[in-house]
Amino acid sequence: MADQLTGLLSPFLRSRRIAAVTPFLDQGRLLDIGCGTGMLARHVDSTRYLGVDSDEESIAIARKLFPAHRFLTTAEFAQSRNENEFDRIVGLAVIEHVDDPQKWLAWVRTLLKSGGQLVLTTPHPSVRGFHELGARVGLFSREGAMEHHELINRGRMIQLAETSGFRIRHFRRFLSGCNQLFVLEPVEEAQ
Repeated sequence: MADQLTGLLSPFLRSRRIAAVTPFLDQGRLLDIGCGTGMLARHVDSTRYLGVDSDEESIAIARKLFPAHRFLTTAEFAQSRNENEFDRIVGLAVIEHVDDPQKWLAWVRTLLKSGGQLVLTTPHPSVRGFHELGARVGLFSREGAMEHHELINRGRMIQLAETSGFRIRHFRRFLSGCNQLFVLEPVEEAQ
């Protein structure tokens, strides 16, 4: 399903996530992982942007909406060599859908250049019940709610970051505390 914007409030939530990460998009080559239909591309120069998503329909829509920007399916991205290529990687509401967040973070770390940053948004675990109820009545994406594997709070993110070679550079909650913004940076290994 393209971009999972089936809930009444889903477009609003996406716009708030984009607003939260916009201050961290200012430099270097950016990978928008889980880009959906590519709305973040509106805020990043096409020469610096690459959007990747597993949903082929979303990628097709993104390519039509933003023809100057580059978009790849996850399969296409996997075929290219991307190690140490990106200054910024953004995942808007992605990590909660990942089977193994620690393994995913470790993989994402291999894609970052030295000094790069990973910028994530994710719902706070305290809103799980509200989110599930909202999904049942059509306020939020039913599909998105069903695909949540783990909602991650700050303590859990600290643990995941440390075991994946990251540290938290910046954290804040937004949308009245319902969502979180994490900016992670790789811990450089001692020479």
